[in-house]
Amino acid sequence: MSKLESSKKLAVAVGYDSNSDNAPLLKAKGQGYVAEKLLSKANENDIPVYEDPALAELLSSLNLNESIPEDLYEVVAEVFSFLYLIDKNVHETTTQREK
Repeated sequence: MSKLESSKKLAVAVGYDSNSDNAPLLKAKGQGYVAEKLLSKANENDIPVYEDPALAELLSSLNLNESIPEDLYEVVAEVFSFLYLIDKNVHETTTQREK
C-alpha cells in the first residue's frame, strides 16, 4: 500500500452495550496511521472487521462516544448482524475442533 493510500484509509469502531446504551456508540475513529493501528488491534484481538468506506465516512463525522444517528440504525444493525454471524461461526468451528 502506498503512503497516499494509507493516508486515505479510514477506520471506525462502533460498540453497543444493551445494559447501558440506548443506541450504538462511536468508540474509536482514525485516518491513515491511526486507522491502520485500529485495524491491527482488531486483528490482534480477533475482532471481525466489516469494510464499508461510505459508512465509515458517515460515522467518522461523529464525536467519540456519540450515539449513532437514528437514520443509520438499520445499516449499523445489518453490520452487527453480519459480525454476530461471523462470531457464531467461529465459535461453532472452535467448539467442533475441541471435540
